[in-house]
Amino acid sequence: MPGQEVITERRDAVLVITINRPHARNALNRAVAEGVRDAVDELDADRALRAAVLTGAGGSFSAGMDLKAFLNGESPSFEGRGLCGITETPPRKPLLAAVEGWALAGGFELVLACDLVVAARSARFGVPEVKRSLVAAAGGALLLPRRLPLPLALELLLTGDPIDADRAAQIGLVNRVVAEGEALPAALELATAISRNGPLAVAASKEIARAGQDWTVAEGWRRQQAITAPIFTSADAREGAAAFAEKRAPVWRGE
Repeated sequence: MPGQEVITERRDAVLVITINRPHARNALNRAVAEGVRDAVDELDADRALRAAVLTGAGGSFSAGMDLKAFLNGESPSFEGRGLCGITETPPRKPLLAAVEGWALAGGFELVLACDLVVAARSARFGVPEVKRSLVAAAGGALLLPRRLPLPLALELLLTGDPIDADRAAQIGLVNRVVAEGEALPAALELATAISRNGPLAVAASKEIARAGQDWTVAEGWRRQQAITAPIFTSADAREGAAAFAEKRAPVWRGE
């Protein structure tokens, strides 16, 4: 759809968010940033949506920030929310990346903001900022050491050299590697599997797993209790137990 720099499409309970600037390798300008931000806000606000997949049009995920737009005074970041509104404050619901081609610099930092990553075998990931005497300040330098052992994170950050999908999977950055052109279908399959589960439990599990990295063990038990207590007394928890006993599919209400 020419003219729309971010396209959203609902696939049952999954929202597909597509960066649509293939002529610029899906480089991130203000319009893209606003489109992605608004899409993830829609994801969290709509009970009918259970997960989202972020991808790029034209065989590339994103080559990073649009430098021409930057020189014209545009910023693809938002105060308090980060790049495209997701690197500092990811959505409460699961967000998956479907990566074909390049995911570089800011594009790779968007991948790091996602919870799960499906990549085509031809995908390439990198944070080349140091090659231009810049810093991966939209999440690369901060989040990579949380995803990887420090020496591996530093290798990517300090050399600026990209890695392929197989290497990214080997070191734990990618969940699944698929054939070229199959990243989106495979990510949708994974997102659909997630969407079948209790939405309150999924959101709480994500919150604990992400926030828990900053907690001590003792603090974690206390904070986890505050998050999980409402889940165990929810209508969805009762529905899950009833559906199991009655040997039927549960009907989640998000309550």
